[in-house]
Amino acid sequence: MRIVKIVMVVLVLMGLLWGCAKGPQQKPVEPVPGAPDQEPTISLYVKEQGIKKNIKLEEYLAGVVAAEMEPSWPENALAAQAILARTFTMENIKAQRVKKLHGTDASTDIEEFQAYDPSRINDKVRQAVASTRGQVITYRGDYVKGWFSACDGGISATAPEGLAYTKEPTPYIKAGARDGCQAITSPENKHWRVELPLQQVRAAVQKISGTDPGSINAVDIVEKGPSGRATKIQIGSATVSGPDLRLALGSDKVRSTLISSAKVQGNNLVMEGKGFGHGVGLCQWGANKLALEGKTPQEIIKFYYRDVDIQKLWD
Repeated sequence: MRIVKIVMVVLVLMGLLWGCAKGPQQKPVEPVPGAPDQEPTISLYVKEQGIKKNIKLEEYLAGVVAAEMEPSWPENALAAQAILARTFTMENIKAQRVKKLHGTDASTDIEEFQAYDPSRINDKVRQAVASTRGQVITYRGDYVKGWFSACDGGISATAPEGLAYTKEPTPYIKAGARDGCQAITSPENKHWRVELPLQQVRAAVQKISGTDPGSINAVDIVEKGPSGRATKIQIGSATVSGPDLRLALGSDKVRSTLISSAKVQGNNLVMEGKGFGHGVGLCQWGANKLALEGKTPQEIIKFYYRDVDIQKLWD
């Protein structure tokens, strides 16, 4: 009996040692139901020419990455953008958003889909797309929302804060990520200032809220989100969403909702802030900085997205 007990102890110890040698067990990746296992050919509405055409997905993505990010940036930053763009495309095709508009899978209209400019494709872009071929970001067996912005001002936002998006929970968005992008971004993203005629502001507020704010003598940021972004702004007698106001006034003018100052001067609303874009998901300037520091495309993605898997759908 003693020999049997010794043998059993040895076997248990060997099992434990084998388990340790194998390392921690990774949870299985949940596949996306209905996801293709071969590269699809998609239909694309080309707004500039008013035509529809079929194109291989990876070829299409090269034109997206080249348009959405500076093609001269580090390859790993471009590759992270490629994974994100592929995810964005697949998630939107699944939801059939553009199908309802044009009867196609995708569109070159940036108001409807992603930017697309094949004339900007270079060898770096081609390699970035090829090196991540088929890779998408998923969370619990579904595509994530592939959100990104140009410059998050040094800190990322939640979807409700940056986009006023509350349609469904997005727990995979890593809010409060500090990427240090302000150290390398362009001057207009470090600090911007805009003057907008009060007449234009009044019309924008009325369009958003359905309420005339009346004479605008003061502006007050009445609520901020966790990252410091303006989520509610009182203008005259009306209170509106910060993200909604930004879009209504022009996202190229009000560059972000990381607003440091908002006041009425004469007949203008004067606003100052930092960053460019909604700040949700990947920050392109931050991805640039992380790539320069040697981070892989997958590490860059997981800097901005939490508890996600990066799956390879096709070879």
